[in-house]
Amino acid sequence: MKFLADMGISPKTVLHLRTLGHNAVHLSEEILTTLPDADILAKARREGRILLTHDLDFAELLAASGESLPSVVIFRLRNMRPEHVNRYLQTVIAEHGEVLVRGAVVSVTEGKLRLRQLPLGPA
Repeated sequence: MKFLADMGISPKTVLHLRTLGHNAVHLSEEILTTLPDADILAKARREGRILLTHDLDFAELLAASGESLPSVVIFRLRNMRPEHVNRYLQTVIAEHGEVLVRGAVVSVTEGKLRLRQLPLGPA
């Protein structure tokens, strides 16, 4: 799978994904730390990447666009340390990997994963 990590996600999570055999990049690696959200979403779509973020704005942008991709995983964890995020991310990939490839938004909170397939309708 291919991933793009937003600025709120640790580069250590990108390294973890790479050790699992995934193609993962962090915005900071490409010197895109100030890229607007709409452009981040477009980059993920263009490159066929799943966006990893903690920013709720991406779900709103996807709903407004009516697009089926890219998938977005939104982490809303109290503990955002990389090892904690990595455990949840591995669960998301294992349980919902096929849906992520087709297009979905996954919201991750302590003990709960909420999945909505794309395109998103009005809330």
